[in-house]
Amino acid sequence: MNFVLIGVNHQTAPLDVREQFAISEARLPEAVKCLASYPGVEEAMIVSTCNRVEMLARTVNGTADLQGFVRQFYGFDPGPYRQYMYEYHERDAVRHVFRVASSLDSMVVGEPQILGQVKEAYATARAVGAVNSQLDALLTRAFAVAKRVRNETAVATSAVSIASVAVDLAKKIFGNLQGKSVYLVGAGKMSELAARHLLAHGAEHIYVANRTYDRALALATKFKGEAIPFEQLYETVSRADIVITSTGAPHAIFRKEHGEKFLSRRRNRPMFFIDIAVPRDIDPEMNKLDGVFVYDIDDLQQVVSSHVADRRVEADRAEAIVQLEVDKFQARLQTLDVVPTIVSLQEHLETVRQAEIDRVRGRLGAMSPEQELAVEALTRGIINKIMHTPITTLKSAARESSEATTVIDLVRKLFGLRDAKVSAERDEPDTVASGKPGARN
Repeated sequence: MNFVLIGVNHQTAPLDVREQFAISEARLPEAVKCLASYPGVEEAMIVSTCNRVEMLARTVNGTADLQGFVRQFYGFDPGPYRQYMYEYHERDAVRHVFRVASSLDSMVVGEPQILGQVKEAYATARAVGAVNSQLDALLTRAFAVAKRVRNETAVATSAVSIASVAVDLAKKIFGNLQGKSVYLVGAGKMSELAARHLLAHGAEHIYVANRTYDRALALATKFKGEAIPFEQLYETVSRADIVITSTGAPHAIFRKEHGEKFLSRRRNRPMFFIDIAVPRDIDPEMNKLDGVFVYDIDDLQQVVSSHVADRRVEADRAEAIVQLEVDKFQARLQTLDVVPTIVSLQEHLETVRQAEIDRVRGRLGAMSPEQELAVEALTRGIINKIMHTPITTLKSAARESSEATTVIDLVRKLFGLRDAKVSAERDEPDTVASGKPGARN
């Protein structure tokens, strides 16, 4: 398993650091292609959300320098940020992917959004041709593990979410939400979910502004609200009591001077801002204004963490499932590693057997059907006995990752087997020339 994963998340890095690593949805395909073409990388995927940015790769013998990729792609030295970054290899990388997909590494343990985000990242990587074979198997299994965790534990039952926390905070600020209005800046899924919760608890009207007006109109229609052209944002946002921002802009779109104007128009009636964007949409200075309450994604995390202790038992059960699934996945991959050698050995010895029968057939003369069967059984029995020990040894080595490569190389040398990769390369021109599905162009 030559998997390598590096990243930053809400547990290891503050928001201002995560902002440096955030990759917009529009730029994600380009980033994945760059990672997949980086020296030593054979397959790649990138997950970028408000709480994490992670780069996963299957490498050539685990040798790819993903820190070097960070330097090349972002254009800055990762050195000052290494204290915030984590790096996992092989089995640890598999375990981390399973935990992330199962929402065990989330700010809100058990929340369902992360699984959808990982699936979207996987779809993007597949679309640009960065995923095949082992990485495909890893992600497919991760989705199955997430489903098992959700079905076999109660870790997701009554999960405290960013949306529910937003409702609680809004109630503390306004007393109740009856008649309050909500303004969505950006049409992301998280802001939509928060708005849905707020409306369910009494908020009455919703406005939506998005750089793409059609997306704003589609989301506003869901809530029977009003779509606002993005260029009218600053003139209209003061209509709302609660503002939820998630734009993906590279810099803050609301600053202190904007907040002062909003309060003036509202005659100092309070405004509640929920900033779930990374990078942040709201300058922290705006929170210094009396009557403006700003919560960013890390503020919400602190509120959420105080509610999750009662789900610890279920989370422990989920962790046990993940550990078991990691063992199973590792065993399966290691077994797959020795299969080409076992097949090559069987084909090689069968070729030797047939050649020897053909060589002596002339000396034996005409044989009866019974004699033909006897020769067939005798030679097959000899070959099976010869194959038994190396095949058993290969399968045993597959369960010990440290020995597998050594044993595979030894068996190939002892029996003079062609290297599987060389064999595939020799066969490839015929496949390409034939124009068959799966051929590389």
